[in-house]
Amino acid sequence: MQAKIYNLNLEILQNEHYFDAVISKDMSNNYYWSDEWSEELYIKLAKLGFISTSYDTKEGLVLLPELQFEYSILDFPHLHISKKVKKMLAQKSYKLTFNTAFEDVIEKIAEQHKDNWFKDEYMELIRKLFEKKSDTFEMMSVELFSSQTDTLVAGEIGYKIGKTYTSLTGFSSREKEHRNSGTLQLVLLAHYLEAENFSFWNLGHPHMEYKKRLGAVTYEREKFLQRWQKAISLN
Repeated sequence: MQAKIYNLNLEILQNEHYFDAVISKDMSNNYYWSDEWSEELYIKLAKLGFISTSYDTKEGLVLLPELQFEYSILDFPHLHISKKVKKMLAQKSYKLTFNTAFEDVIEKIAEQHKDNWFKDEYMELIRKLFEKKSDTFEMMSVELFSSQTDTLVAGEIGYKIGKTYTSLTGFSSREKEHRNSGTLQLVLLAHYLEAENFSFWNLGHPHMEYKKRLGAVTYEREKFLQRWQKAISLN
């Protein structure tokens, strides 16, 4: 992590000239912090291209917005579907839903990823944002259910801004009978986003191999922000 992490607040971010001229151009810093747990700040950060997690300090949990150096982006024509997932699609044994099991998805994520950033004040903020839907920002849950047992086997939390969707975190079943359910959820979500005319899918950090296997490519910050700012203004 960088040597010094600078504080951000809503007042600073409302000066979009400062963001464009200074923050976005600063390639020595990607992480920032804030002790403001407000919906307004989170949404403003998201619209500027930050992806926010959290971090434990001696004084308590703080918001950890990151303006990444690189982003993993999926353009839907580049989606790659493995033979195993194609077989699962043909069997039609699973169904994808949205915003029907938000709390269940949160619980499953917390169970599977213990001691991570998705907790406490951050989780409560996500809950508030989920209730505060608007035309310009929507926190979402994505759920994959077994059609036979109606069991929740994979899911994620993310948000929609304009014609973009950004993934935050998710889970998938570790049971043998539901192997590859996490990948299936991703593929079905990509199909949905394409059908709804989304511009692209922001998968965050590019370093995880599954994103490359899915067909995502890496964008450096400047190129990403150019696409991002255009796409989030679309309806």
